[in-house]
Amino acid sequence: MTTLRLGDTAPDFEQDSSIGRIRFHEFLGDSWGVLFSHPADFTPVCTTELGYTAIVAGEFAKRNTKVIAVSVDDAESHRKWIEDINDTQKTKVDFPILADQDRKVSTLYDMIHPNASTTVTVRSVFVIDPAKKIRLTFTYPASTGRNFNEILRVLDSLQLTDSHSVATPVNWQDGDDVIIAPSLKDEAVLKEKFPKGYTALRPYLRITPQPNK
Repeated sequence: MTTLRLGDTAPDFEQDSSIGRIRFHEFLGDSWGVLFSHPADFTPVCTTELGYTAIVAGEFAKRNTKVIAVSVDDAESHRKWIEDINDTQKTKVDFPILADQDRKVSTLYDMIHPNASTTVTVRSVFVIDPAKKIRLTFTYPASTGRNFNEILRVLDSLQLTDSHSVATPVNWQDGDDVIIAPSLKDEAVLKEKFPKGYTALRPYLRITPQPNK
C-alpha cells in the first residue's frame, strides 16, 4: 500500500457501482473529481452526507466536477440504500456509489485505517484535477460528518489559483480578495494581471480583488 500525496496521479481502477461498471479515469474524463469514502451502507452520518451531496449536485456541476462515493458493501445494497437516502433527505442521488467488497479501491487509496477499524473505511476525500493529479486530501473519523461546503470552497480556490497567479487567504470565500503570488515582481506584469490594483501590506503580502474567472 502506497501513501498518496498531493501531486500524485490518482490510481485508476475498474469497479462495479450503483450505476454499473466504472473505469475511474474514463468516468472522470476532462472533469475534476471528488472521490469520498463511507464506512458502510445504511449508516446515519453517511446518509446525511450523500443526501447533501445530491442536494448541491448543481454546485459541483458548475465547477465541472464529478462526485463518486465508495462503500465496502455491494452494488445492490447501495441501490437499496439510495432509496432510503432519497426518502429521508428529500433529494435524488444521481452520482455513483462504488461497490468495494473486495477492498480494492479502499486499499489503493489507503481508506482503511486499522487502528480505527480493520473492516470499514474512514471518511476520506480526494479532490482530483482533469490531469488526474491529486490536489487535496483529508480524512475524518467515522463519527464526524464532513463539510461539503468546504469541498466546494476548495474547488473554487484550486480552479482560481490554477488560472491566475494568486493564492487564497484564510477563510477565503469565492469573491473575496486574494493574495498575489510572491514570485511576481515586475510592475508591468502586475498592472496587466491585476488592473484593479493591489495593496501591499508587506512586500510579500499583496492583496488584490479576486480576478474574473
